[in-house]
Amino acid sequence: MEAKRLVSEGSERRAELARSIREETGLDEAILERLVRESYFTARHDQILGPVFERVKDWESHIKKICAFWSSVALMTGSYHGQPMAAHLPLGLERRHFERWLVLFESTARSICTPAAVNLLMERANRIAQSLELGARVNHGIMPAMKLNRLGSPRAT
Repeated sequence: MEAKRLVSEGSERRAELARSIREETGLDEAILERLVRESYFTARHDQILGPVFERVKDWESHIKKICAFWSSVALMTGSYHGQPMAAHLPLGLERRHFERWLVLFESTARSICTPAAVNLLMERANRIAQSLELGARVNHGIMPAMKLNRLGSPRAT
């Protein structure tokens, strides 16, 4: 019974946090879908990122998966059930890809979202990009040096 109670309390805290995020940022599923569609449209036509997206066969299915991912990341919905690291490793991504994606994503977010939403999204986008880049580098046998960022957390260089 104790485990059930703890799960219930955890679910309630998660739901409260999700409500708080929605209220403080103005984010919802519709805004996230617009953000995903617009930023990935731009990325598909970008000189650096475009070639990466040429591999996508079913674009609508891909967009839905990315929307579920961002819903889970930003709104804590738990709707994404994929493996982002495994999906990105075979793509041969380099630092320039992550840097360019962050620029395009932030530009689109600033045109659509509230400043509070941009802050939340970019904090998470930067962490995700760092994690994926680190995974890609390690996968290619490159052990990056670790430095502490301004928050005191390790980051790859």
